[in-house]
Amino acid sequence: MHTMGIERKKIHPHKYSLWIAMGSITMMFIGFTSAYIVKRSQANWLAFELPHIFWLSTAIILLSSLTVHLALKQFKERNMQRYKQLITITAILGVVFAACQWIGFVQLKNSGLPLSGPVSASFIYVIVGVHMLHVLGGVVALLIMFGRAYRTRVRTYSAVPIEVAATYWHFVDILWIYLLIFLSIAR
Repeated sequence: MHTMGIERKKIHPHKYSLWIAMGSITMMFIGFTSAYIVKRSQANWLAFELPHIFWLSTAIILLSSLTVHLALKQFKERNMQRYKQLITITAILGVVFAACQWIGFVQLKNSGLPLSGPVSASFIYVIVGVHMLHVLGGVVALLIMFGRAYRTRVRTYSAVPIEVAATYWHFVDILWIYLLIFLSIAR
């Protein structure tokens, strides 16, 4: 009885690895935003508005967080048809979010703020660009979940892969909201 209780408290190795990775990513972005605050005090710092599409992309990633949550719930209830629909919507929203981020970069460049321009613009490119790379990792995970959902032969009902993908997706969502608020306030 006692060993069963201990085993139930163990975290799955994939989930443990994910939490370690998310901790590392969080530390990296804390470093980026700290450097941003330090550099902001320079005399030649240029403050500017973020592209409006970043706000639209925020709504998209929030919606995708909701759909991946619902997809996980449907998977656990073994409602596979509804799970397929929700994971498909989530994957599409993930791709649309990444596209909106790219459009934001183009809008920044077209407004006279290239990567090699003012330091403040360069920080935006680096911070948002590194976040976008992490989002692309999440999009790949969502597309893998999408592909698995439509595979017909092999059926496993382990929720661990979708739990890991959903947790990571929620993480990049929360991280984006933090970055957007930070970059809007600390201009």
